[in-house]
Amino acid sequence: MSQSLSTKVALVTGGARGIGAAIVRRLAADGAAVAFTYSSSEHKAKAIVAELEAAGHRALSIRADSADAKAVQDAVTLTAEHFGGLDIFVSNAGILILNSLDQYSIDDFDRMFAVNVRAAFVGIQAAAKHMKDGGRVITIGSVTADRSGFPTSSVYSMTKGAIASMTRGLARDLGSRGITVNNIQPGPTATDMNPHKDDHERLKPLMALGRLGEDREIAGLAAYLASAEAGFVTGASLTIDGGYLA
Repeated sequence: MSQSLSTKVALVTGGARGIGAAIVRRLAADGAAVAFTYSSSEHKAKAIVAELEAAGHRALSIRADSADAKAVQDAVTLTAEHFGGLDIFVSNAGILILNSLDQYSIDDFDRMFAVNVRAAFVGIQAAAKHMKDGGRVITIGSVTADRSGFPTSSVYSMTKGAIASMTRGLARDLGSRGITVNNIQPGPTATDMNPHKDDHERLKPLMALGRLGEDREIAGLAAYLASAEAGFVTGASLTIDGGYLA
């Protein structure tokens, strides 16, 4: 890995598992000091910090439930205070609650939007206050913003569509400061958060490449968007799905 981010500080929400953990590791490998939030996976969070510190990287784990707007804001402030600034904010935390239209509760609807949409907005809002000009904001959406794919996923798809729209708007809001805002839309990806092998086999024929994505591949795109080389990329939703939508 390069050391292209050696002077940068990053915060990744939902960074103890899955794609989030892969992004944490990749940004650290590229030289950034990395903080990340977690909700309940304390053991995994501590293990990641120990792993990164043993490799000579700077890392910080912060317990914060993304359903709590203040907890997200406080995590941003703590990161900036601990490392002396903030250059990269990755809004990755998200949840998936599936149910039929007639059975979907208002509580579940509100929680989905609180975690998947509101937390992203308040996190970016707080991060922008600490960022110098030229910062990087990356949201993690989903191909379901463009193709629902299966029944019971309508609310989840709505939240990811909102992320794509918000990304475009915030790119305009922050563009005058040279802060880029981009949205990564992964397709089916094999992680520790979706280990069901039967689902993997069912999805493979739908992929142009005949396989699911790997979390390190999503992290690679995030690392590019965080780098200086991506300085002219903003307001984009970048699909990385192995041809799932092709």
